[in-house]
Amino acid sequence: MNFNSRLFDSIRIGPSETVGAVETDAPRCDHAGCTRHGEFRAPQGRGREGKFFLFCLEHVKAYNATYNYFAGMNDEALAAYQKQEEIGHRPTWKLGVNASTARMSQRRRGAVGADAPEFQDAFNIFGARRAQTAAQPEPRVGIIARKALETLGLDENADSTAIKARYKELVKRFHPDANGGDRSREGTLQEILKAYQQLKSTGMV
Repeated sequence: MNFNSRLFDSIRIGPSETVGAVETDAPRCDHAGCTRHGEFRAPQGRGREGKFFLFCLEHVKAYNATYNYFAGMNDEALAAYQKQEEIGHRPTWKLGVNASTARMSQRRRGAVGADAPEFQDAFNIFGARRAQTAAQPEPRVGIIARKALETLGLDENADSTAIKARYKELVKRFHPDANGGDRSREGTLQEILKAYQQLKSTGMV
């Protein structure tokens, strides 16, 4: 075939019947009296979520300019909507009181007695942990105070009188004046002074 032929240039192909059918069957604009194609979706409003009008470009612009989803809602309805918006308008239940949980709990109580626990701890995992926790008394002092007491050579049961006596003893032992001016133990003395100040700040002295 010669693509440079004048006969080839004169060939014209008209629009197919399929294209014509698509254009003819296109939905019309939903605005009253408009005969243009409805190419653009616009929501129909509250209570009809998921449903849309079909408008042409001119009428969808006009519709969107005046659209108000909350039109007709009073203050109480708006407040309720705003509260539901926080959870995405999904249903919620208080913890442990939804229907399926309540039924399961009731069946368990019926099977093992009304005073039975909510779950069966066959291996005593939680019971052993509770016993271990109860066997370990809470520390009397905090971490900082405990370290300060260790610096002074005392345990956490030491009272104010014992702390003061120990402090005076250590200061006399490591002070340069008590060691002929020897300052090699000043680092230890500074730690003792710091520990004593920490204990004073916690109210133990």
